[in-house]
Amino acid sequence: MNSERDHSAAGGLRPETLAVHPPRVEITGSVPLGVPLHQGHVFGFESADALADSMQSGGSFLYSRMGNPTVRTLEDAVARLEGGAGALSFASGMGAINAVLFGLLSAGGHVIAQRCLYGGTYAVLTDLAERWGVEVTHVSGTDPAEVAAALRPTTRLLYLETIANPTTRVSDVPALAAVAREAGVPVAVDNTFASPLLCRPLALGADLVVHSATKYLAGHADVLGGVVVADDPELLSRLRHFAVEAGASTDPFAAWLTLRGMQTLSLRMERHCASATEIAGRLAGHPAVAAVRYPGLAGHPDQELAERLLPDGAGGVVSLDLAGGRDAGRAFVEAVRLASLSVSLGDVKTLVMHPASTSHRQLDAAALEAAGIGPGTVRLSVGIEHVEDLWTDLEQALGKASAL
Repeated sequence: MNSERDHSAAGGLRPETLAVHPPRVEITGSVPLGVPLHQGHVFGFESADALADSMQSGGSFLYSRMGNPTVRTLEDAVARLEGGAGALSFASGMGAINAVLFGLLSAGGHVIAQRCLYGGTYAVLTDLAERWGVEVTHVSGTDPAEVAAALRPTTRLLYLETIANPTTRVSDVPALAAVAREAGVPVAVDNTFASPLLCRPLALGADLVVHSATKYLAGHADVLGGVVVADDPELLSRLRHFAVEAGASTDPFAAWLTLRGMQTLSLRMERHCASATEIAGRLAGHPAVAAVRYPGLAGHPDQELAERLLPDGAGGVVSLDLAGGRDAGRAFVEAVRLASLSVSLGDVKTLVMHPASTSHRQLDAAALEAAGIGPGTVRLSVGIEHVEDLWTDLEQALGKASAL
């Protein structure tokens, strides 16, 4: 290349250098209505002391594993929705779950956990017990006396789900959290199934709220993410240390996609809840269905609790047991055409899956039975399609399942 070209107009810099250092555009007189995407992972400083201070205090953005403006916007947005003091964002829901469990538990510690949990959470607790000697006591999630009886001097955490995956049992968060708090034990609640639009566990006595942002928060099956919200900045700081070193950081583009999805969260949740209520009622009257479990349905074991804790809706997930058992469940999930056979939930599209062989495959037969998951249990995540189109698809699939 010719290095003698005129470069006086560019501050003395040659084209090879200009290509590496584009000009910075400062916005004045207006503000962007969309959230800016800060995709860059490193940030520059004016002095060595400023960089060193930021490494020590975290006061400035310096490396995206430790913080990023777009990711921080997501954290602040979810924290505000949940009424928390702050939040940490992760690359997946499991990243958020692991941050809570590994951040608060250590060898010789004890955790009280709801009996029916997401299979990934159950697997981590099992691993902690087998490899690190963490003791785990499972409780129903509805009886404060169980929690009181399970408490020990070594108890470090009570872990619950607002709406249990996949049985849809509703945890009595206020009653259980009161018992744990009196003993000085932090309470973490996975609020993925409810979203902050239907329940805010911190207001019910929880200390931490966990979300798989992949689900309802983002809502469009195009991003992975997780968030932990804390009521106490000091507790959040404990988790932040583990999160930074574990490296399960949110990609800025994933955070941006989640923020975009959250703008329609309230509208989507209204539709999810309305359609799930309608579908649950119709399933309950179908001869191929042995049982339907949906907190908004009359006869659900936690109906009164759901009316009290979830007054704006019982979510978009319906659990059903098919009369034909495992074979019927398999036939049903393979027969749907509008709905999709998928392991996720909270999508704008309707999704179906067979928990015993997928999300809860880590549980043995005894654990499945204890959790209330049968061989013919099917989890249905109701999307925002027209409810009549959904029912037409589900009805024809039920017909094929009952023909076995």
